[in-house]
Amino acid sequence: MTKIAVLGGGQIGEALVSGLVNAGYAGADIVVTNRSEDRRAHLEKTYGVKTLSDNRAAVKDADFVFGCVKPYAIEEVFAEAEIPASAVAVSLAAGIQLEKLEAAAGDGVPVVRVMPNTPMLVGKGMSTATAGTHVSDEQFDGVVELLGAVGEVAVVAEKDIDAAAALAGSAPAYFFLVVEALVDAGVQLGLTRDVATKLATQTASGAGAMLVESGREPLALRAGVTSPGGTTAAAVRELEESGLRGAFYRAAEACAQRAKELG
Repeated sequence: MTKIAVLGGGQIGEALVSGLVNAGYAGADIVVTNRSEDRRAHLEKTYGVKTLSDNRAAVKDADFVFGCVKPYAIEEVFAEAEIPASAVAVSLAAGIQLEKLEAAAGDGVPVVRVMPNTPMLVGKGMSTATAGTHVSDEQFDGVVELLGAVGEVAVVAEKDIDAAAALAGSAPAYFFLVVEALVDAGVQLGLTRDVATKLATQTASGAGAMLVESGREPLALRAGVTSPGGTTAAAVRELEESGLRGAFYRAAEACAQRAKELG
């Protein structure tokens, strides 16, 4: 029976708890911490989990401890919790390197660094995970399995995790921005904002499903929509000549660089 502690019952913590409960993990085996009494009551009522305000008490019997707090707080939270060496400490805080996380967690505590993204809120997350010094294969497999309750997991070396953040951790914002711009373009063409929003968001959802489920490369999918000399070809040419591809290169580089600075 796997015992899980989730330190921080905010948006990411609740998404993890929701995924775990929906995947069949017993709420009685999950302890969530939060300082707000109202928030704790919500989590208990919604998911049947135990809640506490004390991180140290929450980790006492845990097999896995998920730190779901802001990056500036994760080291302090791990240090104050006094995580037992028998548990695996899992950080979901962006940008903080394993060396710092291991120092905060304490001597001999296995630590896994995870970069999640917000689609985990709807069970469609794309997390990256890298194991620290003291993590066994069995423990790491356990973390990957638990994260699978809220989406997909890619195992990467720590040297690649900042690049992965640029393509997964921060990338939902890029897609939201593209849809936002497309909606505005539709309004400019005379559509109502409600209609433009429905067209753009459903198209983004359907295109994403095709990318995941078709087994085809993005280039092939794009070619399938683009008739020679047609409307889509004209639009794609304009996007390319406007520097869309280069903008994504620069955005990814800026994201990865900022992640390095934060770590």
